[in-house]
Amino acid sequence: MAQQGAQLDGAKFCCSICLDLLKDPVTIPCGHSYCMSCINNFWDEEDKKEIYSCPQCRQIFTPRPVLVKNTMLADIVEELKKTGLQATDHCYAGPEDVACDVCTGRKLKAFKSCLVCLASYCENHLQPHYDAAPLKKHKLVNPSKKLQENICSRHDEVMKMFCRTDKKCICYLCTMDEHKGHDTVPAAAERTERQRELEVSRLNIQQRIQDREKDVKLLQQEVEAVSRSADKAVEDSEKIFTELIRLLQKRSSDVKQQIRSQQETEVNRVKELQEKLQQEITELKRKDAELKQLSHTEDHNQFLHNYPSVSQLSEPTDSSSINIRPLRYFEDVTAAVSELRDKLQDILKEEWTNISLTVTEVDVLLSEPKSEPKTRAGFLRYSHEITLDPNTANTRLLLSDGNRKAKLTRQQQSYSSHPDRFTGWQQVLSRESLTGRCYWEVECSGTGVYVAVAYKNISRAGNSNECVFGYNDKSWALHCYSNSYEFWSNNIKTPVSGPVSSRVGVYLDHRAGILSFYSVSETMTLLHRVQTTFTQPLYAGLWFGYNRYGDTAELCKVK
Repeated sequence: MAQQGAQLDGAKFCCSICLDLLKDPVTIPCGHSYCMSCINNFWDEEDKKEIYSCPQCRQIFTPRPVLVKNTMLADIVEELKKTGLQATDHCYAGPEDVACDVCTGRKLKAFKSCLVCLASYCENHLQPHYDAAPLKKHKLVNPSKKLQENICSRHDEVMKMFCRTDKKCICYLCTMDEHKGHDTVPAAAERTERQRELEVSRLNIQQRIQDREKDVKLLQQEVEAVSRSADKAVEDSEKIFTELIRLLQKRSSDVKQQIRSQQETEVNRVKELQEKLQQEITELKRKDAELKQLSHTEDHNQFLHNYPSVSQLSEPTDSSSINIRPLRYFEDVTAAVSELRDKLQDILKEEWTNISLTVTEVDVLLSEPKSEPKTRAGFLRYSHEITLDPNTANTRLLLSDGNRKAKLTRQQQSYSSHPDRFTGWQQVLSRESLTGRCYWEVECSGTGVYVAVAYKNISRAGNSNECVFGYNDKSWALHCYSNSYEFWSNNIKTPVSGPVSSRVGVYLDHRAGILSFYSVSETMTLLHRVQTTFTQPLYAGLWFGYNRYGDTAELCKVK
């Protein structure tokens, strides 16, 4: 009770402006006390009127009173603070607070709500629930504004029952009329059962939290691993490209040195011949002067005596190596270097596609497989611009339309020799390598076209099965007849049923090992799907399996 008295007394030491315990308390002439800063701020607003009033009793003062700290009041407030009393405990209830239902006038904050009384109490008015025996049995909870929701709107009784049929709280009278015959139990019993379910749910949630925390930790480890791998890949790539640059610079220096060395050799050889010719000219001029002088000798005997020695000429310098036709000198070197540049550009273009696709194929969440698209629009998201490589085309194939279209002809094409060319079978591969997820379409005309994919290391020379698409373990091919299909792999034929269309769609998920062929018309129909493991990048291929000249196949531009 002593504590209660302290609390009651403590409530009197709150500032009526800030509702907190007094800070630097001052007492104005009417006797009311405030925090010094609060009353000064209040009077600052009244400076224009030059009339100052008490916020509580409205007594007016002129002039503005001089404020002096009330030391006795300040000491009492300090003592209250030392006993553990907190200013917030004695604040009045604000708009967002639950107010005490017993307080008159300005209400204090509620400390507890009673589910039996359906009322909320501040600490002062709650004390009977601690002292009176009948009230001790009441259920006290944290302050709640929803106590009235426990009252039945129909019978104005406390709802202590629960209707399992309608899944709602009801009062005892409701069980006799509106909910008569329903499955009803005391609300406490229903709470106990639901509490058990709640605990099970919490256990499940806690287990899921633990699982997700483990997943988050694993993902963080993956983030760190991906970052480390990326940093190392960047570092290694920079080293490799630096080595390539240095190699090119060394080859450039070697070519320059060889050219200069050959230049020096040839210039010296020319200068040596030039010097010999110059000496011969000097000798001939001297001999010509002697002959001229001899021709003017009047003494016949003297002339005949000197003529043999003067007329004798030295052997001429061999000038047969001097050719006045235009010479190319080192132009062929420039042509050879240009050819090297073109080959490097082709290699870089081809390999860059492979490198780029390999980078974009990095996928940490392998546990979430990517499903195959269901619509043509979904497939077109993975469409690739593919062109045919002239260096692989059999000489019976005429390429056109930017190397996207191939036609089987009687006349052999004048392709240059190349180690990648198919010499026996009438086949051609794409220039671009295929990894990741890719989709392309082929428009076929004729009945002898095979739509295929193959590894780059498939054999090229001759007519063996090691060279032909679908007859080895390095290629897969769909044969498009006029009224049916066949699928070939590793020299095994599989009949394929489905609507025949001149256009075939090919979908590749390299990482998942999926290769699918579709008949494309107004709709897309799956013809055949391969599930395997691809060990190398793939290349799109075309094979004209029969000598039906005029058959064509085109890699379509899809949108």
